[in-house]
Amino acid sequence: MQSYYAEQFDREMGCTVAEWLMWLPAAMGDVPWQQQGDALQATLGAGSVRIQWRAGQPRQIALFKLPRLHVGFAFEGLDDAQRYNFMKRFDLYMQRGGG
Repeated sequence: MQSYYAEQFDREMGCTVAEWLMWLPAAMGDVPWQQQGDALQATLGAGSVRIQWRAGQPRQIALFKLPRLHVGFAFEGLDDAQRYNFMKRFDLYMQRGGG
């Protein structure tokens, strides 16, 4: 998890669009949001965030293929602490790990 989140940034995630859409409601929590195609708009108090995604070419390592999803975040009207608080929850719910 990061300690700072810019007003706009991009990420690459190792998941399919179907997986992303399955995880999204839990990651958003009680934040009111509306999906519009491959994007969503969410209201965060007096501000908002727009999240867009698109599938990328899978990353291949030998015979192993890992899906890639390009995700862009654009916050508006939120200070550093508000962006951090939203992303802290979002990252926890989107985090996947192995053992």
